[in-house]
Amino acid sequence: MKHIIVGGNGFVGRHLAHQLISRGEEVLICDIEKSDLEIYRKANFIHLDITNPSAFKVIPLDSDDTIYNMAARMLDPILPRWKRRAFFWPVNYTGVQHLLDYMVTRGAHKLVHFSTDMVYGYMIRRPQTEDHPRAPLGPYGDSKSQSEDLCASYRDRGMNISIFRPRLIIGPGRLGILRKLFWLIDHNLPVPLIGNGNNHYQFISVFDCATAAVCAFDKGFPNGSYNLGSKNPPTVVTLLRALITEAGKNSILVKTPAGLIKTTLGSFEFVGLPLMDPEQYLIADEDCIVDISKAERVLDWRPQYRDDDMLIQAYREYRQEKLDTRTVNS
Repeated sequence: MKHIIVGGNGFVGRHLAHQLISRGEEVLICDIEKSDLEIYRKANFIHLDITNPSAFKVIPLDSDDTIYNMAARMLDPILPRWKRRAFFWPVNYTGVQHLLDYMVTRGAHKLVHFSTDMVYGYMIRRPQTEDHPRAPLGPYGDSKSQSEDLCASYRDRGMNISIFRPRLIIGPGRLGILRKLFWLIDHNLPVPLIGNGNNHYQFISVFDCATAAVCAFDKGFPNGSYNLGSKNPPTVVTLLRALITEAGKNSILVKTPAGLIKTTLGSFEFVGLPLMDPEQYLIADEDCIVDISKAERVLDWRPQYRDDDMLIQAYREYRQEKLDTRTVNS
């Protein structure tokens, strides 16, 4: 039996591969590119473009193999709004359909599919349980929501598909939008908030995401959707004050009228100069918390990393990255 990780060269996939390899499992990574990663000493690699249905024929998929779909086009705030659907859909939806169809032809029936908490949209109930209404705020969340429906339809063909909805994933090698925050703090500049910062904001560690996928394997890929997030997330103000203290900086937090900031960001986005993706800033002043009790109960999974620790570790990585750059350039 093989563990086949589609999109395994990406952020979560490489950590999942490492965990599976450490358990002595046979791992095959399928992705559009191969990086210089240590995992390839023990994992095989196959080039795969999931937007091309005929490309799947090169995967030696047996009926007892397990599949983990990590392939996705992620949020890109630089993208004009009129290009976003064409950007997300070929990978996040059509690519999933190609994968499911190939699994059917090979008799494979075990899949973990990574979705996103952005399928929910605005918070109607707090915290968001898996039966919370899905109303995505843009094409990224919509592509993921539609792919979930696609997966659900293939369960009727005898497939076991566990769907994960993680909160914002952070960990080594992925700073993303946090770079802007860290730059402000590093230069002792004010940090503007969207709203008063008294809302709670939840992360999920990349290591905990990988562990959840392993738990799904151990439990036989139970059908259903499962939220992934940290335990007891603090408020945005508490989180950022702890970070500023850890950094030894003097940045102040600037509370703003959420409606005005959202309108301003929307204006930049409307003229094709987006600073943040609407799917991010429209809920930035909400309590962004998912209920993880179902994953704990069904998968016997427990998150091991705290939000403040994750953010501080990401800042340390940012500082080390800057130090390494100075060393190379000196």
